[in-house]
Amino acid sequence: MKYYFEKTLNTDFETTVETTIEALKSEGFGVLSEIDIHDKLKEKLDVDFRRYKILGACNPQFAYEALQEEDKIGIMLPCNVIIQEFGNNKVQVAAVDPVASMMAIDNPKLTGIAGIIQEKLKRVIDKLK
Repeated sequence: MKYYFEKTLNTDFETTVETTIEALKSEGFGVLSEIDIHDKLKEKLDVDFRRYKILGACNPQFAYEALQEEDKIGIMLPCNVIIQEFGNNKVQVAAVDPVASMMAIDNPKLTGIAGIIQEKLKRVIDKLK
């Protein structure tokens, strides 16, 4: 089972970041964190790495429900979405598959929540053009 879903777009990196954040909002997600891997690797290791951002996306209602079912679920939150640039206006967006993630947790009550979040994240990826 793949642990992510993805789409490669023919657009620029910054536009993709903006449209991804908007698509996440349209499905009820907020972005709690934004990590610029390119900048961090340059700062810490002085290496040049492609443009690569990790967005920590969270749907508050479902996060609350999951936390009520499993007190350690915060280890698996938020749902990460990555955006990486491959050059020539090729930008890939990928989101974690929460159903695959929840397979590591022995709590069947999380299955339904993970399925709903999975569908929402798939719609986010599908909306991107």
